[in-house]
Amino acid sequence: MVRSLAPMLLAGAVGLLPFTVFNTSLVDISRATEHSAAATGSLRGLGAVAALVIGLGLAPLLDRVRKHWLAAASLVLLAVATLLGALGSFWSIAVLSLLVGAGTAVLNPAVAAAAADKYGDGPAAARAATLVTATTSMTAMLAAPLLALPALLWDWQGNLIAVAVVSLVLAAVFYRVGVRSGPPEQVATRPSYLASFRALSGKPGVLPVLTVSLLRTAAFMGYLAYIAAYYDYRFHFSSTTFALVWTLSGASFFFGNLLTGRWVKDGRTRPFLLGGLTAAILAMLVLFFTGTLVVALLCTSVLGFSHAAVAACVTTLLVQRAGDQRGGALSLNGVAQSLGTFLGASLGGTALAAAPDFSGVAWAFGAVTLGALVLALTS
Repeated sequence: MVRSLAPMLLAGAVGLLPFTVFNTSLVDISRATEHSAAATGSLRGLGAVAALVIGLGLAPLLDRVRKHWLAAASLVLLAVATLLGALGSFWSIAVLSLLVGAGTAVLNPAVAAAAADKYGDGPAAARAATLVTATTSMTAMLAAPLLALPALLWDWQGNLIAVAVVSLVLAAVFYRVGVRSGPPEQVATRPSYLASFRALSGKPGVLPVLTVSLLRTAAFMGYLAYIAAYYDYRFHFSSTTFALVWTLSGASFFFGNLLTGRWVKDGRTRPFLLGGLTAAILAMLVLFFTGTLVVALLCTSVLGFSHAAVAACVTTLLVQRAGDQRGGALSLNGVAQSLGTFLGASLGGTALAAAPDFSGVAWAFGAVTLGALVLALTS
């Protein structure tokens, strides 16, 4: 399966690289733009806004246009974005953020849906889609250290240019695959834009799963936004030491996503979904109240694994329940995740301001995850 899905897996990984370069080279980029790191870093939020708007606006179109061509167009957009970003001005970095956010909002669901389509409607289709997301999570874990070495040779601009080159090569591959797959579907057989939205919302169980995804993302991404501050507060970890904790969390998420995608079969997705959410609630509460480092590290690992398991279950359920509209469903899942990321960071900040000992953060994110669990039980 990995060999047959290689272009999709590589495309999913490449989609993460521009913002990885942005995040890891923020100090150098802000120096080049002659703006503060805070001002330059805030431009990253433009990508989230673009992803939210484009993902929501184009969701029905993902099942009306050939997915390989959508992926090719998104990769060309990423190439343009990274080449502009390499100019190093404040406004070029702003454009980079906007275009990468817009491009990945289409690229990620397109390659995941294309991977699922390759295996029809059976369990293998869901495994193919979760394999794409697992590869993406692995890239998030490994990209930063892997990009550090070439950056020593050609700086962050060179990394962006390299991403542009790889994106263009992949775009050509996806375009050729699209051409070889035969003539496009007749327009007359495609539903209208609004009809596509109505049909997708009418699919049984799709909207509850998307809501579970939003709540899970809010809890997990909000927790990740403040976990470094927690380890500094509780255990006095330096940034260098905390990098090991981040690697532990990323590795746990990767294996949770990968293994759950292999384990879930027809009729077994629901137990994994409920078990993952339950484990996430318990780990969240124990983590922020413990004073023992080993327990904290264990909870960090459990949180990464359990949330990845839930994410894999969400992808599996959407592929199974959305049927021929899985592309639109996966796009809306990306919208839910973007919105959840924003809400989680806001909620975490409010909870931490109210209770600086992180107890408020624990209860807030525990309650959000509990909401996802209740919804999963009733859907």
